[in-house]
Amino acid sequence: MAKINGQEFPVKKVFSNDFDFEIPGYQRPYAWTTEEAGQLFEDLYDFMNQTNGNDEEPYFLGSIVLIKEEGKPKSYVIDGQQRLTTLTILLSTIANRLKDDNRKAFMGYIMAPGNPVEDLEPKPRLALRERDREFFQRYIQTEDGLESMLGLNRQELSDPQRNIVDNAELFMKRLDELDDGIVFEFGKFIVNRCYMVVVATATLNSAYRIFAVLNDRGLDLLASDILKAEIIGAIPTAKQKEYTNKWEEVEEYLGRDALTVLLAHIRMIYRRAKQQRTLVEEFRQYVLKSIGSEQIFIDNVLIPFGKIYHMIISASYESASDPQAINTLIKWLLQIDNTDWVPPTLLYFHKHLQQEGQLREFLMALERLAASMFIRRCYVNERIERYARVIKAIDQDEDLAAADSPLQLTDSEKTETLEMLSGDVYLNTKTRRYILLRLDSWLADRGASYDHSILTVEHVLPQSVDSSSDWLVNWPNEDVRKAWVHKIGNLVLLSRSRNSSAQNYSFAEKKEKYFRSKSGVSTFALTTDVLNEVEWTPEVVERRQQRLLGVLRTGWNL
Repeated sequence: MAKINGQEFPVKKVFSNDFDFEIPGYQRPYAWTTEEAGQLFEDLYDFMNQTNGNDEEPYFLGSIVLIKEEGKPKSYVIDGQQRLTTLTILLSTIANRLKDDNRKAFMGYIMAPGNPVEDLEPKPRLALRERDREFFQRYIQTEDGLESMLGLNRQELSDPQRNIVDNAELFMKRLDELDDGIVFEFGKFIVNRCYMVVVATATLNSAYRIFAVLNDRGLDLLASDILKAEIIGAIPTAKQKEYTNKWEEVEEYLGRDALTVLLAHIRMIYRRAKQQRTLVEEFRQYVLKSIGSEQIFIDNVLIPFGKIYHMIISASYESASDPQAINTLIKWLLQIDNTDWVPPTLLYFHKHLQQEGQLREFLMALERLAASMFIRRCYVNERIERYARVIKAIDQDEDLAAADSPLQLTDSEKTETLEMLSGDVYLNTKTRRYILLRLDSWLADRGASYDHSILTVEHVLPQSVDSSSDWLVNWPNEDVRKAWVHKIGNLVLLSRSRNSSAQNYSFAEKKEKYFRSKSGVSTFALTTDVLNEVEWTPEVVERRQQRLLGVLRTGWNL
């Protein structure tokens, strides 16, 4: 087992020749915003003032975890880069406020001075990952770099670079509120009285075991960060830079959070079961062991699946003929309240990306299955078990259109779905919007999905009717009202906020004042057919109920 060294150091020792910090390329980018950086500044400044210059009272900045051989300064940062980077920015802004020897002294914590006798050039004490390294050195670690940084166009910067600029400007603005003497004392407090626990070990695996049990004040590493470190670290050194760039291209266009979700979906494709242990553990066992090569995983799984996943979550499938039908089906699936359908979709698209007709047929069946389980409120275990069988069928090239395919609904599932659609749809707040929008799309005979900033499901016959209401003329029986009020036959969609006073309107008033838009019509076909009715009776609602159920039965092939 690798030896572990842990020791407490003041900041002046952390930023000294004892350490030569480097952020490995597989690490996440600099992510602290002005919220975290501002909190750090206030914590430090308040503590200095509260202790009234008591040199015996230290401030603990937390711990950092390094891959570092004993007796050698080279230090690869596994955990703590957010604080090391932010402290470097803070020390740079302090140096920028000072003059002459004081300025030079603080720059010494940022840049290791050269030694002409030993032919050593000045060198930054902290090297960010390669993509941001030159930017950080130019504007933060170079004397007078902050002045030129102020003229940068933020729109042309990456997210990590914007964070660097924003935090530097925050510190400069905060320091501008202080006298030069206080700025100097604040800097002295940071380098002399602020401490970090440095934990160092010579191997990556040992470093991550340490990280797992330490409390980090920074942003937590995601599973994708840990897997990236392990996968890139297992690739031969000569190829690591190439595959780091490949990984980070996927990470950049998806985002770190979405990349972690993608890796979870890939785990499902290989594992075909509910996750029982951590994502990292199961990914190692079921994905990486199955593939057998980290390079093959990145080339043949991560990159193509990353592109497909981006296409799915943005509904941006492209083809030479007509991609709209496919993208519309994807948009409907994206409105389901879970993403358990994504792994089989990823796998099917990976196998049949250029076969547009097959993709369309697959998505139609998948949306029907997903919608049915959504409407029937199937629990997560049932959904995962079902999609695992779909994944297996896809992997083994089974006939997905066969009646006994796990992609198809059984007769009993069709019956149960219809029963749910026939019941009090309004009372299920999770599914009613999806059901009515899907119904409206088929009524309007259009494939486009909907994008309304405001959308409400409304009753025609009000939920409550008082004794003086005109509604009692056609609806005198309370039991009849209760039987129909929440069913599809009595519901409409509106692209406007709910109006509580509208429940008191008569049917004619509702049509004119509430159901029509400013243009005199309705956005929704489901609502327009109500506008065509002269009166609203139990017979009208029952007839409409049967017609709308017929549309749903046909649309979902129930």
